[in-house]
Amino acid sequence: MYDKNIFRHMMMAAGLVSVCIVQAAEHQQQQAVTVVESCNQPGTLPSIECSKTPNATFDRKGRLWLVWVHGKHIYVQHSDDKGRHYSPPVVVNTVPETIAAQGENRPKIVIDKKGRIYVSWTRKLARRFSGYIRFSRSIDGGRHFSKPVTVNDHREVTGHRFESMAVNTRGDIYIAWLDKRDLLAAKKAAQPYTGAALYYTRSVDGGQAFRPNRKIADHTCQCCRTAMAMDRDGLPVILWRHIFGKNTRDHALVKFAGPEETGEVLRVSYEQWQVDACPHHGPAISIADDGIYHLAWFNNASARHGLFYAHSSNQGKTFSAPINFGNPAARAAHPQVLSLGKRVYLAWREFAGVHFRLLVMQSDDGGKHWSPPRLIDAGEESADYPLLLADADVAYVAWHRPGKPYRLFPLEEPE
Repeated sequence: MYDKNIFRHMMMAAGLVSVCIVQAAEHQQQQAVTVVESCNQPGTLPSIECSKTPNATFDRKGRLWLVWVHGKHIYVQHSDDKGRHYSPPVVVNTVPETIAAQGENRPKIVIDKKGRIYVSWTRKLARRFSGYIRFSRSIDGGRHFSKPVTVNDHREVTGHRFESMAVNTRGDIYIAWLDKRDLLAAKKAAQPYTGAALYYTRSVDGGQAFRPNRKIADHTCQCCRTAMAMDRDGLPVILWRHIFGKNTRDHALVKFAGPEETGEVLRVSYEQWQVDACPHHGPAISIADDGIYHLAWFNNASARHGLFYAHSSNQGKTFSAPINFGNPAARAAHPQVLSLGKRVYLAWREFAGVHFRLLVMQSDDGGKHWSPPRLIDAGEESADYPLLLADADVAYVAWHRPGKPYRLFPLEEPE
């Protein structure tokens, strides 16, 4: 269970939050509420400017696609000029439902090589921290979307949340999420169970149907985003925050050994963060055609805290020594990583007094050496987490501030 006071206590214990930062953060929260209130006025038209957690991807033709939430609906729209102009938004779920769209739990969008558009999200249920994983698709270029379906085949009211989704070149769709069905069963049997579990499902027919759910691992941290990327063999690699031992919340990775055969669960990070709380701070992964795994994550252990990066050339069996990046005193948070072969990018958000800042670092040798942090944008408005994405071999970072137009910044080597 996530509690803002617990999280603030953890940050203060590490010496990372001063009174002035806390007061400024509360001011930013008030601004964000003002934006939301203005967007929720009767008659307000659906707009990405009123969405707090948009997501984006490029298709193979260079068209930018956005997915976002307004009220109780998911919307999709596209841009053919890198975000200067957008098509009218198309509603995905015609029947309204309560949607999880905050922080690390946001809708996802992926597009296969045939141009079919797949959207996933978490539908919130009546009980706190509960949800269903939902899915819809478009086979006509985003003009219409199918009736949403629930992909978790366990239908009790409990946690099925924080999904990740990817599609391979064969058109197989994989969705993985954090699932509390085993915790629920353990409670009924009066047995101990820590955290949640990681489950997945697969579709081999373009999203018309999904296979029965299968469990990957027990004892995952129950409220951090999962991350998924496709390896060169078209099989998924999934990364998540795991609970090791009694309550050490580091990170784990699994590489699929076959289309529906998961490999060994491998430990990735060793900061030894002992915390009995939910950080709401998941990892990121990127794999390019060279097969190198590039990872970024956050931990807040007393000895080693902040943002970290490492890479692996043997499918996660071993990793490079993690590098620490970002400024912990400025609450460096929510890192993203993007690999375009030898060019690798890291993006993250910081809070500098009264400004949110978007920063990026670049490596031109596969993550061995890095440029100094580069400030991309800053503003006093409430700001979303960054998103790295690529159109062919051109990298971009997207950064959204509610109430403002969606911003897309090309990441070229500075002169």
